[in-house]
Amino acid sequence: MAFNASPLIITFFFIIFNFLSSKCSSNGNPTVPAVFVFGDSLVDVGNNNYLPFSIAKADFPFNGIDFQSKKPTGRFSNGKNAADFLAEKLGLPTSPPYLSLLLKKSKGSFLNGVNFASGASGILSGTGLSLGIVIPLTKQVDYYTTRVYKDLVQKLGSYGTNKLLSKSLFVTVTGSNDLLSYSRSSGLRKKNTPQQYVDSMTLTMKTQIKRLYAYGARKFLFPGLANVGCAPSQRLKSKAEECNEEVNSLCAKYNEGLKLMLQQLKSELRDINYSYFDTYTVLQNIIQKPAAYGFTEVKAACCGLGKLNAEIPCIPVSTYCSDRSNHVFWDMVHPTEATDRVLVNTIFDNQSQYIYPLNMRQLIAA
Repeated sequence: MAFNASPLIITFFFIIFNFLSSKCSSNGNPTVPAVFVFGDSLVDVGNNNYLPFSIAKADFPFNGIDFQSKKPTGRFSNGKNAADFLAEKLGLPTSPPYLSLLLKKSKGSFLNGVNFASGASGILSGTGLSLGIVIPLTKQVDYYTTRVYKDLVQKLGSYGTNKLLSKSLFVTVTGSNDLLSYSRSSGLRKKNTPQQYVDSMTLTMKTQIKRLYAYGARKFLFPGLANVGCAPSQRLKSKAEECNEEVNSLCAKYNEGLKLMLQQLKSELRDINYSYFDTYTVLQNIIQKPAAYGFTEVKAACCGLGKLNAEIPCIPVSTYCSDRSNHVFWDMVHPTEATDRVLVNTIFDNQSQYIYPLNMRQLIAA
């Protein structure tokens, strides 16, 4: 009987590649073979560009004005976002938008990971629908389990795929849009108390994490929600331009629920490992002591029109600040490239008061 060695050869070279790539990265720390990103506009790198019936897009000026190409890319930012900086820190190219690869039918591109994030989406499937088609977290996980995982198995075999995924990083950045929807919807508030609504978010998140786990995911990074009530769009509602503490309270409540859920999940799935990043506290530090981080403007958006540049979104007829590096917020809700750089740098500083129970070095090595 003929002996077909090709699957064994592929697996062998895949293991060697993993070993070599784990020894170096752009910052000298061990890296991971791939990064899979799930979430909303904070980490969307262009998926919504491919949604014809969505108005939640950033494929127009002045978005991307500080990107390498000086052109809009679909990122809700003046330049790079958190997904880009995470990839840089891990020594990998930015995970490409899933929908772009779907159209190109490029299976091999999944080897370094893929980005499923969709602007305006949330943990709950109903979030963002007022803006047209978006990709909620559940659907993003569907894409991973029904397409990406199967394509990896076809290319690497089951052993090679599970080896890749067990060492890869799964990042989930979502939830802000769910809470903003709740805060402005009398219907949602009548049906659910704040605790009930947050509980539904954490339960849905837990279900999706377990689905990812069933398809090979073992290492997770969970940035908690920032104090979204301090975004220009929320300060706009206050005559004194103060943060919306009702929204901030919802964010803090969700973060507590997420941390508790992750602890419970770890007891159920012993070989799962995760890092929780306290985005809320770090952004609060930036807002309270901006000069220490190189910022001068914490209230107004850089790009927009009206009070705090937040009455009109960042669109081609808007104005924008000449120095984006000193603004915390790019538009009425999204951070600048400079802010995202600070946040991601803090993730990799391995300070235990901000990232736990494992810091990034420990998570990568797990």
